[in-house]
Amino acid sequence: MTHDSSLSMTRRGLLAAFAATTVAAAPTFSNAAGFLRGGGDIRRIRMYSGRTGERLDTIYWVEGKYIKDAVKEINAFMRDWRTNDAISIDTRTIDIMAAAHNLMDVNEPYMLLSGYRSPATNAMLRSRSRGVAKNSLHMKGQAADLRVSSRSVGQIARAAASCRAGGVGRYSGSNFVHMDCGPVRTWGR
Repeated sequence: MTHDSSLSMTRRGLLAAFAATTVAAAPTFSNAAGFLRGGGDIRRIRMYSGRTGERLDTIYWVEGKYIKDAVKEINAFMRDWRTNDAISIDTRTIDIMAAAHNLMDVNEPYMLLSGYRSPATNAMLRSRSRGVAKNSLHMKGQAADLRVSSRSVGQIARAAASCRAGGVGRYSGSNFVHMDCGPVRTWGR
């Protein structure tokens, strides 16, 4: 399989995940602003941070277009809370997170444990744990570690893996799932 065909396959998987959740997600958006009602394809992300106490609930994509201000808000929310550094989060990661959330059919937001990590934070975490990659996709804004209290690690991981659009790691001992927009792969238990 060539690189291009694997990319289209992962895009297809992600689009299929969104298509499968359109009907289930539709009632969620019934109170959206007038221009969004009946606007077709809408993507939303909901998260909170136990570290900062912040909450995020935003529609970030409407009918094929990312909403610039919403994506900026997501970038700031997913910053490295230890250093307060932020970068642009890869929208593919946001899409995987949103699609997996829709597939789980839950109303509660994700708890974000880790989004962007500065190189200094990654090095510090790596010195404390064998499970932190030296060239972590967190440092590129391409990964997130997430939890949903009403769903098991297995349920969250299965939803993310069904998108066939990136890496999914199960960390049952720490009760979270890693999602990234890197190569399609799974690990952990």
